[in-house]
Amino acid sequence: MRFMIIVKSTPEFELETAPQTPDEKLMAAMADFHEELSKAGVLLDASGLQPSRKGWRIHYEKGGKRTVVDGPFAESKELIARFTTIQVRSREEALQWSRRFPNPAGVGQPAVIEVRQLYELADFTPNEQVDRFREMNTPSQK
Repeated sequence: MRFMIIVKSTPEFELETAPQTPDEKLMAAMADFHEELSKAGVLLDASGLQPSRKGWRIHYEKGGKRTVVDGPFAESKELIARFTTIQVRSREEALQWSRRFPNPAGVGQPAVIEVRQLYELADFTPNEQVDRFREMNTPSQK
């Protein structure tokens, strides 16, 4: 079972003047935690996202039209700042790991992480399209 630990953004992170690197203590706590995940063999990926001002959204409209909207986006609490993807045996194991995730805003600061299970190809009724995805050599999906 794969789960994504989603770190929600903050208004401070979205500012033009936001530091590129979090403070050293926070980076050390994150590195320690991710090293534990790696040693346990459950870490698949851990990445940070650039602020929304460097991104865009594609709006799909009725009739098939697509519109590109450049960032930044107003509701920072709805944005994702970073994520960690893990592969574990159960929901309970994912919950145990995520409860140990260091506070992404720093000790004592308000922050939110969200944990969501990823779909596996086995979750879908077998059909030609699912087989196409299997053939794309996505190792974690086989």
